[in-house]
Amino acid sequence: MAEELIPADSDEAAAAAGAEEEEQPIKQRKNGLYPGVSDELAENMTSGWADTELRDLEPIAQAAHTADRRAALSARFPGERLVIPSGNLKTRSNDTEYAFRASTEYAYLTGDQSEDGVLVLEPQGGGHRATVYLLPRSDRENGEFWLSGQGELWVGRRHSLAEAEQLLGIPAKDVRELPEKLREATGPVRVVRGHDAAIEAALTDKVTAERDEELRVNLSEARAVKDAFEIGELQKACDSTARGFEDVVKVLDKAEATSERYVEGTFFLRARVEGNDVGYGSICAAGPHATTLHWVRNDGPVRSGDLLLLDAGVETHTLYTADVTRTLPINGRYSALQRTIYDAVYDAQEAGIAAVRPGAKYRDFHDAAQRVLTERLVEWGLVEGPVERVLELGLQRRWTLHGTGHMLGMDVHDCAAARTEAYVDGTLEPGMCLTVEPGLYFQADDLTVPEEYRGIGVRIEDDILVTEDGNRNLSAALPRRADEVEAWMAALKQG
Repeated sequence: MAEELIPADSDEAAAAAGAEEEEQPIKQRKNGLYPGVSDELAENMTSGWADTELRDLEPIAQAAHTADRRAALSARFPGERLVIPSGNLKTRSNDTEYAFRASTEYAYLTGDQSEDGVLVLEPQGGGHRATVYLLPRSDRENGEFWLSGQGELWVGRRHSLAEAEQLLGIPAKDVRELPEKLREATGPVRVVRGHDAAIEAALTDKVTAERDEELRVNLSEARAVKDAFEIGELQKACDSTARGFEDVVKVLDKAEATSERYVEGTFFLRARVEGNDVGYGSICAAGPHATTLHWVRNDGPVRSGDLLLLDAGVETHTLYTADVTRTLPINGRYSALQRTIYDAVYDAQEAGIAAVRPGAKYRDFHDAAQRVLTERLVEWGLVEGPVERVLELGLQRRWTLHGTGHMLGMDVHDCAAARTEAYVDGTLEPGMCLTVEPGLYFQADDLTVPEEYRGIGVRIEDDILVTEDGNRNLSAALPRRADEVEAWMAALKQG
């Protein structure tokens, strides 16, 4: 990775020179302000560049949908200024940053994914005027283009404000002017917190935590019912994810020779080739690691005869993610006990999916799946019945551990800030998308179960869209039944 041309202390020197000096062309800066850069080089860097402005751009695919979302938000908070930042780069170590991912709220309302962007809805008439504030193209006169670590010579071209307006369908202005405008603003203001400290600081005396939380909650609940564009993106995510699972099966022999990291890397390649990234840290849990719900270290062995619990999802270029889990026999065949446990989880998932339909309570699919798992645990003699007693006391949770699903969308655990009454105590509607993911987990040190159960973990997860007349499994391209999984794996390995 290349280092910047200018010594590390030069930024401090530039800052000390004052804001007025910052606006002067680089060719006027002398007296060693930028050590190691001659005036001739500085002057040379300001000229000889072609016009690269892009014209007659088509709006992004979701532009009409984002306009509708902003209109709905406007109607919910009339007369109030609403501020939704995309967020800033975060340092990973020293002078390197994590890959940027725009805040869900900002991307949902704009379709833009730029760092440092801010959407502002300003009251106007009976509604709002939307403006997106962005960093403009790097200035080649004052040296930002090549001297700043975030200049376009270093990190790549960004859209001009005029280009952004064409793509997003929103007037665009320079975000560097926004903090002062917000400090001067009057009237009620709300901001989505946690993404941009500078923007929040400019609003310190104008906002309250309670009112800001109401904005965040509203935006979370607004995402519960997906529009046609979002459903299409979720289907893309699931289709890519299915291909990623196929990739993994084809290289299980190489994973056995290395570790779970080979599984992780294989799936990640698919996610980066077909999408933006993985939607969350992939869980590539072989053997007893499958009993750890969020095993993301992925550094353990992959052994023939064990199970591989792969929980992974591709995130599309528009930031919608799949969330799918399959528990695969590494050697291609389930043992008798593995299949018994797998079939119990499969039956529980079938019951859960059947409970997903318009008008059903959100909790219904969880209750249906938990009942099936509890019946099996009682049948196997692992917990004393009757089933109703076990469910009432929650005794099955030693082995079922988690809820049976969650909302899915731009966040893998979408709508997380929604009120309880609007989410887990709510009612399913067409357009909602959720996961159904029951599991059974027998820890390696669990002395309450027979030794042969210990270290076995099974989860099956699919992404289910609520439709007008029931549901649709968006991840149905991946087989679920044990015999179908075995046949699928055999065919891929032969291919």
